[in-house]
Amino acid sequence: MINSSVQQIKERLSIEEVVSSYIKLDRAGVNFKARCPFHNEKTPSFFVSTERNNYYCFGCGAKGDIFTFVEEFEGLDFKSTLKILAEKAGVALIEFNKEKEGEKDRLYRITEEATKFFEKNLVENPKGKQASYGAGKEVLEYLKSRGLTEKSIKDFRIGFVKNDWRELYSFFRGKGFSDTELEKAGLIKKTEKGYYDRFRGRIMFPISDSSGRVIAFSGRIFKDDGKSAKYLNSPETPIFNKSSVLFGIDKAKDSIRKNDFSILVEGQFDLILSHQAGFKNTVASSGTAMTDSLVSKENIINNLGLITRLSKNIVLAYDADKAGISASNRFAKIALYLGMDVKVANIREGMDPADLISKVGKDAWRTSIKNSKHFIEFMLDRILNSISDERKIDKEIREKLLPFVNDIESSIEKSHFIQLISSKSAIATSDLIEDLKKVEFALKYDKEEVKIAKENVEKKLRKDSIERKLLGIAFWQENKKDKKIDSELIFKILKIEKEKYENIKEDLISEAEEFYSNNENLQKDIDEMLLNIEEEYLKEELSKNMVDLYNLKGREEEIIIFKKINEINKKIQDIKNGRKN
Repeated sequence: MINSSVQQIKERLSIEEVVSSYIKLDRAGVNFKARCPFHNEKTPSFFVSTERNNYYCFGCGAKGDIFTFVEEFEGLDFKSTLKILAEKAGVALIEFNKEKEGEKDRLYRITEEATKFFEKNLVENPKGKQASYGAGKEVLEYLKSRGLTEKSIKDFRIGFVKNDWRELYSFFRGKGFSDTELEKAGLIKKTEKGYYDRFRGRIMFPISDSSGRVIAFSGRIFKDDGKSAKYLNSPETPIFNKSSVLFGIDKAKDSIRKNDFSILVEGQFDLILSHQAGFKNTVASSGTAMTDSLVSKENIINNLGLITRLSKNIVLAYDADKAGISASNRFAKIALYLGMDVKVANIREGMDPADLISKVGKDAWRTSIKNSKHFIEFMLDRILNSISDERKIDKEIREKLLPFVNDIESSIEKSHFIQLISSKSAIATSDLIEDLKKVEFALKYDKEEVKIAKENVEKKLRKDSIERKLLGIAFWQENKKDKKIDSELIFKILKIEKEKYENIKEDLISEAEEFYSNNENLQKDIDEMLLNIEEEYLKEELSKNMVDLYNLKGREEEIIIFKKINEINKKIQDIKNGRKN
């Protein structure tokens, strides 16, 4: 019997080989240990077992094989993970059966077909479509005038869609996709008069996940009509969550890991020109909606998730205008809390990174990155250089700078920056420490909110992955004559209504079949996953009780919640102890 793709990959790739390509492993007897990439820790509690070919973290409970690791590390679904590991192992993947194709598979095919269509619009001269070609040629000239090379245009698969209401819709009509699917992919919109294209008269930048699969688009208007937005991004879809994707991550991730730092810019041109200048560790936050709400904090943590795991060092290179500084501040606040070393590139006033590279030169960009300063020092210098009144300087430092010092995780680093601020501003260290204590108290809830947001992201990442695997197995086994497990029990434990998952049922079944068809320990794996999901549910409940405790003032209510928290902690510890034995 021919081994499945999953088995072939597992035979060719060891857990040590895969995990060590992402994080640094240290020998611990016959096994390896590291600081866990899935939660912040100072002492390594993440262990890789070469004998069992799996990993386990005694700190947060993260556990699994090479597939689970890549899925959680890169935030991917099973098929994108399969694609990455198959390429690494040199295993040729058999195309999934289109008759059993699920919703997500079809959406991926739609975005890929759309990408090819946009690319052809830019470079081809279709018969009888001289007007389209003329526009495409004009766009090409514009892209080159912005400094983009033909290689970059091809590598980043940049395309164009002319200003026509139904050009893309007409293209897809004969390809077997329904109007509903095209709408779900975010490419068309519906009105009383029918469907029309979402993107019109725009330069199209495909957005890919970290495996390189196109999941969405960002369209820059080519000829400004004074009414349309400069940039239009795909809406949220079943394959695109804009809070979880950074533009260019598929091309930047290896370089981030190799160089041990990332560069975060705002727009597509900034990113592509930075890659052309040799900084392939650049990603862009284009299209990320940010406010000061808890949801936004989760969005930023999501955005920073993969690059944080690849490297703790980041250089923010936003525009030097007010909006750019504001965006840098929002990212820096979360990044500092996550324990990242945050620096800021000094961009010339009135310029963005794309301007600096194309108009001044890549050496100027290299110098800007090389001379980047830690965020605290950068902010301090801005304050000192823009204000002459000593009392105003004191006020700005207290109100604008100390809140960021408060976000720093390490006490030693906090002390270092207090000394730096004191020496540069001539404010007494004791006064700064006193003011910092007031800031810490005033922003106590804000910091707690970030902590909760971070925990929510970590829990969701792990819980969603486990639930997806369990649902896939349950749907797969549900109607089999020789079923090995009780599907209804899984549905009951997960407390789900099967009908809600009908649209992705085929996706889940094909993943389960591919991964578990030849698994002799299926029930054992299910038992372990159910244990994991129980732990995640308990952690969720614990988090809710901690929030309640934080907001309560009554002594009797506090005692009740403390009792609940102790009971939950005991249950979680019992699960962990069971794993150790």
